[in-house]
Amino acid sequence: MPLEALTAVSSVDGRYRTIAAELTEHFSEFGLIRARLLVETEYLIALSEAGIGMRKLSNEEKTILQQLPHISTEEAQVVKKIEKEGYEGIPATNHDVKAIEYFIKKKLAKTSLKDISEWTHFALTSEDINSVAQGIGLRSALQAVILPALEEIRGSLDASAVAHAATPMLARTHGQSASPTTFGKEMRVFESRLQRQIEQLRARTILVKFAGATGNFNAHLAVAPEVDWPAFARQFVGRFNLRGLGVQLELNEVTTQIEPHDTYAELFDNMRRINTILTDLSQDMWRYISDGWVRHMPKESEVGSSAMPHKVNPIDFENAEGNFGVANALFTHFSQKLPVSRLQRDLSDSTVIRTFGTAFAHALIGYRSLLRGLGKISVNEEALQEALEAHPEVIAEAIQTVLRREGVDVPYEQLKSLTRGKQVTLEDFATFIDGLSVGEEVKKRLKALRPENYIGLAVKIARKK
Repeated sequence: MPLEALTAVSSVDGRYRTIAAELTEHFSEFGLIRARLLVETEYLIALSEAGIGMRKLSNEEKTILQQLPHISTEEAQVVKKIEKEGYEGIPATNHDVKAIEYFIKKKLAKTSLKDISEWTHFALTSEDINSVAQGIGLRSALQAVILPALEEIRGSLDASAVAHAATPMLARTHGQSASPTTFGKEMRVFESRLQRQIEQLRARTILVKFAGATGNFNAHLAVAPEVDWPAFARQFVGRFNLRGLGVQLELNEVTTQIEPHDTYAELFDNMRRINTILTDLSQDMWRYISDGWVRHMPKESEVGSSAMPHKVNPIDFENAEGNFGVANALFTHFSQKLPVSRLQRDLSDSTVIRTFGTAFAHALIGYRSLLRGLGKISVNEEALQEALEAHPEVIAEAIQTVLRREGVDVPYEQLKSLTRGKQVTLEDFATFIDGLSVGEEVKKRLKALRPENYIGLAVKIARKK
């Protein structure tokens, strides 16, 4: 059966292909092949410029090398053939990075660079190439896809926080009525939490390794002991950083055969925190819609139930929650698994790293679903006001606190006796206030309290002022 969206085993390559496709360039096998070619060819240029035994390259020859990574899918298939079955006299390698080396040599044989072909992959191990290539993939996916998607969500929350900064809303703690807030302030809470995590994600450093078979520059030093190889490696890794774009690659100078992946774990934990915050948001929005406090606008052609015509389901928030859960299960596994490797290395990390795209795809699907859901809602201010009017008991906190200042005996206990487990009205409060031994100005101030105006600094907080 041919592979297409309808026959794909994974939903990210099937049902959600159009969304996940944004990550193809960064996490697909094709993307990895191109990144490996980029690292190998840039290494040849770096060796030439450093004058480490290899002849100087002309600008035209450097251009040839720089163009080599820009391959078609058909050329990428040649790399896979070299790995799996052999190609035009090249025997099967059963090794993906060695296949890259042979592919490059085959390309150079047809150019003026034939004489430097044996410098390809000079003194390196496959993990040197993979570490930098995978770092490039991670960094570019974050900068090109993930961070912009998160900024869209943050922007939507910011706009909602400002628009509804003064829209009073009953708060609930333990599911029970509590001191009022505003809808905008609650959106600001999520915006603020998300912004903090975005800033951490944008400032991430991804450590990569480029030091030979077991991380000691053994072969390098045997060939050229006069060279400061760690300095060379630092400069080489720096070639792949774009200034001003946030996430950076940096050389880890103390490694085994593999980079220990601690910065990967830090990054994935960052992603997991982001998804946890957005799961919290999705669940709150689901509840607001369920309570009628937020309207979920129907789309004319959509069906909410195969049996119940009236249904308008909050499916976008539910879809987001589900995808965040899948993504976080993978991110958690990455963080726990990747920093652990037997002795100088084992290969169990390789197959795990190949699932990075799946985790980021589920996260991205969640972001798109959440953003779509946020675009379909409107705040039902009438319902919010009705809920506030139905719970006048929430002003008991304010009254007992004012009475404490006025020196009234056991005000908390008095308000508890008046309100706890009872249905009270504003008139009940007025009667209670009239019986207090406090000044008329204090009584006037207490009688002016309403759930809708007992919102503290919520407006200021929502507006960030």
